[in-house]
Amino acid sequence: MLITKPQAGCELIDSGGEEKLERFGDVILSRPDPQALWPKQKPAEWVKANGVYVREGNHRQGRGPASSGGWTGNIPVSWLIEFGGLQMIIKPTSFKHTGLFPEQLPNWEFVTQELLSKKGAKVLNLFAYTGGATLVAAKAGAEVTHVDGSKSAVSWARENAAASGLEDKSIRWMVEDVLTFVTREIKRGSKYDAIIMDPPAFGHGPKSEIWKIEENFVELVELCKQLLSDKPLFVLINGYAEGYSPLAFAQNITNLKQKYGGEVQYGELTIAESNSDRLLPAGIFARWSN
Repeated sequence: MLITKPQAGCELIDSGGEEKLERFGDVILSRPDPQALWPKQKPAEWVKANGVYVREGNHRQGRGPASSGGWTGNIPVSWLIEFGGLQMIIKPTSFKHTGLFPEQLPNWEFVTQELLSKKGAKVLNLFAYTGGATLVAAKAGAEVTHVDGSKSAVSWARENAAASGLEDKSIRWMVEDVLTFVTREIKRGSKYDAIIMDPPAFGHGPKSEIWKIEENFVELVELCKQLLSDKPLFVLINGYAEGYSPLAFAQNITNLKQKYGGEVQYGELTIAESNSDRLLPAGIFARWSN
């Protein structure tokens, strides 16, 4: 189990009643979280929220359109916070997200540590969203290819790079369907020392390509194995709302251990509440490292 503890720039204040109360910089947000299946501990804190996300309909899940709604209260359109050694731009979206997934901090630390062993390593980040893992890898000296099907997400990631002073690092920004891009890279003979992916349950590419994890995930992982260099460093897979066990992800990369050595780890991503022993489940991960 990987745990993100409260940080100066971001903390989980309380959770419960299928909601969570978080601070991003100086702004406090309340938004739905179906994993918070317990009572709130600090009811007095919730009245301090600057913004509250209100869902449309009775949807309870996911990163996609089913979780659409809107924000009430007085919050900025965007603001800057420091998190994990980066400057990240927070922008509350109509799908309840902010552009930052704090539970990824232990994975960012893993990526940094692994890349210390090979300067100039080539890293492929798929479904790369607003670029947290991309920027961590670039900061560690890697050459990064950042791929996402959303033009707005890639633009947001580039803004984060500029805010973090990393705009001059070796980052290739690609707005492309992930399967299309990986297939093309195989034909080109491209190789990568590390691959990161955060596949959603459902998504669209820039040309309306359809991604369904139950249909495309295994194919993608197998294709990615063809892109690994002779001495790869790691493969990291994250999941958020897919509904699978982390073991299901791990089973797809166990043969990397047989081929290259190293080890496979898998488990839950969690966030610790401030001044509490409670952990909020926030996703799953599986990773192989050499």
